[in-house]
Amino acid sequence: MIPPKPASRPGKPSLWRFLRDFRQDILSAQSDRLYRAWMAEFRAPFIRSFTCNDPKLIDLILKQRPMDFPKSPRMAAGLQPLLGNSSFISNGATWQHQRRIIDQAFEGGRLRESFAAMWDAAQSGAARLAPLADGADVDIEPQTSHIAADVIFRTLFSIPIEDRIAAGVFQSFRDHQDAQPMVNLGGLLPLPRWARLHSRRTRASARRIRDLIRQLVSDRAALIAQGVAPADLATRIMTTTDPQTGAVFSAAEMVDEVATFFLAGHETGASALAWALYLLAEHPDWQDRLAEEAHRTLAPDFAAIKALPLSRAVFREALRLYPPVAMTVRQCAHAETLRDRKAPKGAQLVLSPWHLHRHERLWDNPDGFDPGRWETENGKTCMRDAYIPFSAGARACPGAGFAMIEGPLILSVLLRAYRLEPGTERPVPIMRLTLRGKNGIHLRLRNR
Repeated sequence: MIPPKPASRPGKPSLWRFLRDFRQDILSAQSDRLYRAWMAEFRAPFIRSFTCNDPKLIDLILKQRPMDFPKSPRMAAGLQPLLGNSSFISNGATWQHQRRIIDQAFEGGRLRESFAAMWDAAQSGAARLAPLADGADVDIEPQTSHIAADVIFRTLFSIPIEDRIAAGVFQSFRDHQDAQPMVNLGGLLPLPRWARLHSRRTRASARRIRDLIRQLVSDRAALIAQGVAPADLATRIMTTTDPQTGAVFSAAEMVDEVATFFLAGHETGASALAWALYLLAEHPDWQDRLAEEAHRTLAPDFAAIKALPLSRAVFREALRLYPPVAMTVRQCAHAETLRDRKAPKGAQLVLSPWHLHRHERLWDNPDGFDPGRWETENGKTCMRDAYIPFSAGARACPGAGFAMIEGPLILSVLLRAYRLEPGTERPVPIMRLTLRGKNGIHLRLRNR
């Protein structure tokens, strides 16, 4: 069975239709030609954009010359109320300063140190699902959001999701996810920052999240000053100095970065887990193989992660079919020639993992669920050249390694405990902050 995807628009859309559909869902507004095209140009008043699916272009933009193709301020317009000027949307010297600190905090044996927190969050998540394992329809998205949020709070601040402040951030993020699309429509127009058309609900939910994070950061700064702070990710980030300047993150910068970690680590992780569980529900043969692997090898030991190759393959395939950040936008810092077309300074370059990962001229069986593809020559080639769930190059997600341990671990813990069946309604992917089900992702759970 082919996993669901939104219905793309045939041919080239009019500006009015594009803006109308864009407001509802950025993926449905795209032309179906993008599943075959190497590059597509879109022109309209105030808009000149190029969707780049050619692996050579992606390599140029992300790896060879990333500073010549900075993050687009139009993308930042949608995320600024929540993320401020964090490393996810900043550019230039500011971004370099931020990443020099963050990359140090994530290097070395950090994954091993975080494994116990991941394990505990996964076990707690499996226990919370027990009352729902009665064969009735359940929307799995809130459940995976809860588990992923628990992982983030345990690894960042050494507190479980049940903590009062952590629970407040989690609930506010759910409100923000519903209120805010990935790209703010006002960001497509040449408007000043104050006129970017954020809804009152978007601004209010972002403000609640940032106020709660500010309290967590303030409390942790006090513990660091007293010399009694736990040696978790938040402490590492707040005490790591920029090797070039000697500066540490200010309190305001730390609020921006924690909001980014929560978006990048919680929202994206929750999305990927929910879609992976749905795919397994639709494919009981793979589900049974994962359950057997988990029963045989799963253990509360970091070394056991190496014994979960099937779970990793399934999670990697879920990221291919349903990349949590389905589209991102860069900008030409200078006039460029892209595949013999002139792209002026300021032109928007759309990089779409959604279309790249399903590109008909690159992948064998592009729309099919096939975790075994990663052992084929086509799968290995495409993973190197056409697979960017965590972006690539200098701006690749610093938590990619974290995600590739967290995801397979949680899948294995849940599949060891529960059998999954599809719900009554097939999910429809829609792009909000991350890729979610338009009406949720409904499954049926039963005890194994």
